[in-house]
Amino acid sequence: METTLIYDGTFDGFLTAVFTAFDMKLKAVTIVTTERFQQPLFGSYETVHTDAEKANRVWTGLKKKLSANDLRRFYYAFLSEKPTVEDSLFQAMVYVFTAKTNVGSDYTNVHILEISKLTKNVGREKHRMEAFVRFKLTKDGVYFANIEPDFNVLPLIKNHFKRRYADQKWLIYDLKRKYGIYYDLEQVDIITLEFDADFDPSKTSTDIFAAIELEFQQLWNDYFKSTNIASRKNMKLHIQHVPKRYWKYLSEKQ
Repeated sequence: METTLIYDGTFDGFLTAVFTAFDMKLKAVTIVTTERFQQPLFGSYETVHTDAEKANRVWTGLKKKLSANDLRRFYYAFLSEKPTVEDSLFQAMVYVFTAKTNVGSDYTNVHILEISKLTKNVGREKHRMEAFVRFKLTKDGVYFANIEPDFNVLPLIKNHFKRRYADQKWLIYDLKRKYGIYYDLEQVDIITLEFDADFDPSKTSTDIFAAIELEFQQLWNDYFKSTNIASRKNMKLHIQHVPKRYWKYLSEKQ
């Protein structure tokens, strides 16, 4: 009989569910987030409450069996939010804990291979976000940027922007997942915002953003146009490097 473990969607919550599955010696288990849970016709289900101590025990156990790069892949894969990622990660962990050697890079195992594929996708999105984020100066003196990445990469890009813009207050908000990361010149915090119904994230509203921001955007657009050589335009290559789904947040595309 299969048991479904329901968790809150956080990485610590998932690791707590893994601990619970091992602790209860469950043979058939499915781990799902609260949002994706549907009461099964057969089998039992249980809500797992996030426990940092239990999560750390699982992670510490993995550290003893895997390299730092293998651990990174497990975390990156989790951030993909693929509906089947919990099953892939759990089965991979079962394989890791039962093996006598480090099997974190054993791609003959379908679950390890799937984790590797997801890691590449998430890593590619991380680098694109680091390149395509465009900040706008608000009237409050905060540089604001909104994104809608395919994967939950905010936890992966925060250190990059903290190092790069250490002397500025900034906020990067994920509209798709409804949370953001805010840097106040000292630390990066996770925040949530309530936007007005008529808020258009692709526009630079004078009600929110500083007047000088419009001037800078115009200067950037003029520079972009002046350096563009029409005869050498290669849209196929351009779209390959800057996919269209990012264009609405790039000032040079407005």
